[in-house]
Amino acid sequence: MSTYYETLQNASAYPESFGVESPAVLGERHLWPRKNGFFIRAAAEAVDEVAPVVASEGLAESPPSRAARRRELVPAQWGLVPHWVKSASDGKLRAPKLAHAKSDTASTGTAFRDAWLNGQRCIVPMAAFYEDDFRPGKAVPTRITRVDGKPMGVAGLWARWQGPDGEVLLSYALLTVNANNHALMHRYQQPGSEKSMPAILNEGAYDAWLSARQEKAKEFMRQYPAQWLTANPLEKKADKVPKGWLE
Repeated sequence: MSTYYETLQNASAYPESFGVESPAVLGERHLWPRKNGFFIRAAAEAVDEVAPVVASEGLAESPPSRAARRRELVPAQWGLVPHWVKSASDGKLRAPKLAHAKSDTASTGTAFRDAWLNGQRCIVPMAAFYEDDFRPGKAVPTRITRVDGKPMGVAGLWARWQGPDGEVLLSYALLTVNANNHALMHRYQQPGSEKSMPAILNEGAYDAWLSARQEKAKEFMRQYPAQWLTANPLEKKADKVPKGWLE
């Protein structure tokens, strides 16, 4: 999968689509590992936290709705930093390789195992994700969105790292599923490589995913229907993403 996605740039999309308060600052539109984005997790009022709750700095202050009390929006680094990493700089260095977690190995892999087993599940809101199309003979960045234009909620894992001096770093990774037989996504990424796609959740499954028992969590790791997605190559020079963002 590409290490590049598009964040929500309409503040109202957060409460309307995810039932959380809008951030005071929307942040960068184009996001890649080591940059700060947002994830959504179950709020402390809804479930017992598996790790101390860290204040969500940078979020708009307003009375939370009933839905917002069930979920909370958290600013964090994209690229998971395991709790056993020795330093924040080491965590940032690892971020590009830990931006995605394969759903079939997340419960056993060294980097993601603790987050999966501890139920540190989250939803990553995004407007689109990008993949390279190599069929024309060269890599063509392609923007993939929902057909109806609504935001996507991608299943993810989050982690809380704390250094010896008290420094705290929150981070997250996107969960992916195999897409070798997906009617749309099998066209993209390097020829001959295993195809993958984000584990996009149905809106009605958001709370169930966040609160599911460990033995039920993998039931949410499914391909999103091809007919609900649309792919558009970036033909215009102004639309092309900067070099290196899809590497």
